[in-house]
Amino acid sequence: MRVVTPRRLVEYANKYPAARIPLLHWYEIVKQAKWENLVDIRRHFNSVDYVGNHRYVFNIKGNDFRMIVIIIFISKKVYIRFIGTHNEYDKTDVKNI
Repeated sequence: MRVVTPRRLVEYANKYPAARIPLLHWYEIVKQAKWENLVDIRRHFNSVDYVGNHRYVFNIKGNDFRMIVIIIFISKKVYIRFIGTHNEYDKTDVKNI
């Protein structure tokens, strides 16, 4: 898969150093993945949730952080839309972010 916005991972990791290693781990897995559906994603990340409108929510560092991405399987692209703490995530409009 191609992560279209990896800079967002670096920016967030600079702001929250505790998220650096888990985010880099997520990125390395996703770069090598050849996902075609949710079942494929769950082989790598069993706690991922599909929330509609092509959006998937990943728990990062246990559940300390959450990341919302848009995945377009046909073009093999992953767009990072949100990275935040669990509390920040609770305040988002997940399907429209």
